[in-house]
Amino acid sequence: MIKAQSKLSEARLASRIGYQFKQPELLQLALTHRSVSHKYNYERLEFLGDSLLGMIIANYLYKAYPTENEGRLTRMRATLVRQEALGKIANDLKLSQSLILSTGELKSGGHHRESILADTVESIIGAIYVDCSDLTVLEPIVLKWYEPYLDHIEPTDQLKDPKSRLQEYLQARKKALPVYDVVDIQGDAPNQHFKVECKVDGLSVVMGEGTSRRFAEQAAAADILKLLEQ
Repeated sequence: MIKAQSKLSEARLASRIGYQFKQPELLQLALTHRSVSHKYNYERLEFLGDSLLGMIIANYLYKAYPTENEGRLTRMRATLVRQEALGKIANDLKLSQSLILSTGELKSGGHHRESILADTVESIIGAIYVDCSDLTVLEPIVLKWYEPYLDHIEPTDQLKDPKSRLQEYLQARKKALPVYDVVDIQGDAPNQHFKVECKVDGLSVVMGEGTSRRFAEQAAAADILKLLEQ
């Protein structure tokens, strides 16, 4: 009965993703957080998916905005591949229901953590590519996920990453700039996981996580911006 329910859950997820895996174990791997296993987890697939996603979005923007310069296209791509955007796609795909986490990570709310959900979207992209080895199959799937958001992206100078936006927000109000401190690094390069604290005067310390110091800092800055916007 449990196996039957598991297969049904996998089938529903595959339907939401829009792809039927020839190797179902790849989907399982793409959903497995490093808290479950340091060797059998989604991080290698995430590494691959991150690069593939960047290329797919860059190709789309290049064709969709033929008159825009490189700087604006770069900011538009950054907006579409940042953690917040990936978190929205993860929610659309209802990935939180399918994440494979350790008991401790589950209890701490990991299945709703935006950084984990964003990483999982990238790992699924990597898994699809490994399964089919065909970009012409992968690209329309990814762009279908992005369909609700592509019409709302505007080629303006306002499309900046969270760290840049936070710095500008604080500078405009003549406040001290944020301080970022690495508090934990797990794993060995290139499969490392960073935790970074972001401190802003007058606010609680916020923790960001990511597969690089830069990604962890961006995640922390994004959370600080949310606090400031409340």
